[in-house]
Amino acid sequence: MINGIDRGQLSSARKRMLDLETWSNSGIPLLRAPREFVAELHQRHLPQPGTTVVAVLDAQHHVTASASFAARAHILDGWHHRNAILTQLRQVTPHDLRLASPTRTAVLLRCREGSADWTEQDGAWMWALRDASALHGLRCGSYIALTPTGWQSLGDGRRGRNPHSGSWADGPVHTVTEFAPRAAREPAPERPWRPAAITSIDTVRRAATS
Repeated sequence: MINGIDRGQLSSARKRMLDLETWSNSGIPLLRAPREFVAELHQRHLPQPGTTVVAVLDAQHHVTASASFAARAHILDGWHHRNAILTQLRQVTPHDLRLASPTRTAVLLRCREGSADWTEQDGAWMWALRDASALHGLRCGSYIALTPTGWQSLGDGRRGRNPHSGSWADGPVHTVTEFAPRAAREPAPERPWRPAAITSIDTVRRAATS
């Protein structure tokens, strides 16, 4: 046993990972317009390196829900990532477990540094996406890596240069400084002064004794 982890646990953790060949042969449904999809998802979440975005697509491949979250780095066990994905799915969309077959699809975008080629971390996230999709009644969709060289849908070879892992810095920043200064705002219209209505003391006494 090393640091409280025996070899049997390490062996099982290695199994919770998919290599690129297995992923490519899994029958993952292709995105109809990957370039537009990645651009839309990036505009919504502006992911930085270390951020994962999970999106749910309807039968027409429209995004119906999405969530971005940060996960612990350097974890190669898909079980941890599966739980993180499930947590996000349960917060943003109901499950489809009562359906005979899935009609919606879960897609994952992982923003990271390094090469655009498949890594063991990608393999752990692929396993996690496949398992979380099944547990939530969804089809397992594409896995997209967002790296310094651009985006790539791993397994089908489709890619583009923009957006990339550094594109978040080009996004709009919304702060209170975007409001016009107080002096530049239009003054409120003046209202004519009217005296307040006064109730006589006899009226108050009659109301109190009635």
